Amino acid sequence: MLKSGLKRLLGRTGFDIVRSTNNRGGVDDFLPFEATMRAARSAGLSVGDYLDEVMNGTPGATQSTIDELRDLGVFASGPRTVLEIGPGSGRYLEKTLKECAPDRYEIYETAKPWADYLVETFDVVAQPTGAGDLASTPDDSVDLVQAHKVFNTVTFLVAARYFFEMARVTRPGGRIVFDAMTETCLDPATVRDWAGKGGPGHDSYPAALPRQACVDLFRHLGCGLEASFTAPLGFASTEVLVFTKAS
Repeated sequence: MLKSGLKRLLGRTGFDIVRSTNNRGGVDDFLPFEATMRAARSAGLSVGDYLDEVMNGTPGATQSTIDELRDLGVFASGPRTVLEIGPGSGRYLEKTLKECAPDRYEIYETAKPWADYLVETFDVVAQPTGAGDLASTPDDSVDLVQAHKVFNTVTFLVAARYFFEMARVTRPGGRIVFDAMTETCLDPATVRDWAGKGGPGHDSYPAALPRQACVDLFRHLGCGLEASFTAPLGFASTEVLVFTKAS
């Protein structure tokens, strides 16, 4: 049975879009596990490609972000430990594992059905998420910390608490990668589009983050901004920021 409030909308591709109207809940509210898996199978697509092509209308969006990170050398050092916050369906996780072969890949995912699926499919380590931090990961222990399409769904202070934790667990010389809806992505025309096209439920989502505050905070935590680029988010975009922790 689908969760209450679930809608099945017909996409322009001709495939069914399965999505909840609840944009304020976790990924299993917004992307119900069983319904999403069925829809992807029906479309003959991987879960990640289904989300990109059908749900979001941005074919190749996940791969384009991974390609940019590869070009920046994020995977060139062969990270041995990777941590991902909120991997959801695992579409970035899967493509990351095609770029590097870490000994350990930790995930912090609040939606148990998706977390269980990722553990079974990709042999990753699911860490406890109840406290809303990265407490199960030791200091200075991770080569690459990443979060994709996470921090445009939470308030600034929730994101900031994770930023402190991300800097803590990253080893010196390691990288931190995440995207945020910064002012770079919020020109007046785009704001008008979000206000007009967002539809019901788009009140707390998408959440904007001040770019300079993020950069200043990470600099204070010993992490310098290495690069940035924009990535698709439906009809708009987010900005991907790449930080390196000082050695």
